Amino acid sequence: MNLLAAPASPQLAETAARAPLFATDASRYIVPALVKRLGTTDYTLALQAMRAFTRARDAGTPDEIWLTEHAPVYTLGQAGRPEHVIDAQGVPVVASDRGGQVTWHGPGQLVAYLLIDLGRRGLTVRGMVHAIEAAVIALLAGLGIESQRRAGMPGVYVNGAKVAALGLKISRGCSYHGVALNIDCDLAAFDGIHPCGYRDLAVTSLARLGCRAQAGAIGARLIGHLQAGLARSPG
Repeated sequence: MNLLAAPASPQLAETAARAPLFATDASRYIVPALVKRLGTTDYTLALQAMRAFTRARDAGTPDEIWLTEHAPVYTLGQAGRPEHVIDAQGVPVVASDRGGQVTWHGPGQLVAYLLIDLGRRGLTVRGMVHAIEAAVIALLAGLGIESQRRAGMPGVYVNGAKVAALGLKISRGCSYHGVALNIDCDLAAFDGIHPCGYRDLAVTSLARLGCRAQAGAIGARLIGHLQAGLARSPG
């Protein structure tokens, strides 16, 4: 599957084609990122595609957000320690280049990959992390779910249980990887690891929290919050 050939959202593609790519001192207008909805993808192929996109982009390349769901896989971040994988039970374990330790991806989890030129948007890495977390918190608030950040533990939590995991890679001033939101997934898969490197970290999902919204609707709302937050984040 050629991920880079996946169709972009027509409305956003049209906007990008006719609008200026760069903000001026007088106007901080930022073109919305192109949105690609990839369906279910293999993690390794998605990783290769993100790397290729980031290597090939230049100052005029529009930012993109890819929405996907992966076949079951455990991924180890750059600093990931294999001892945090307790029992993979035959699920592939893939070394990744994102930040963070170990996590799981699979059916029922929405992944948003953020291929963003930070400099063009005036973002620092910390500012981008804050904007992503704020987008998820706003999304959940709209669903009637109160959520929080935790100091020193990137992601979004509900009553101490992690509902969204976050990890980024910055290369040449541009990001890839992103955020994974548990919608209605098999939470038992997290029993095979120490989630994000923490032995006793609880994990939850929107379904466990009583939300039965469809993944497509959740994805559309998340995109809206991400586009707004990444356009105006102070850095």
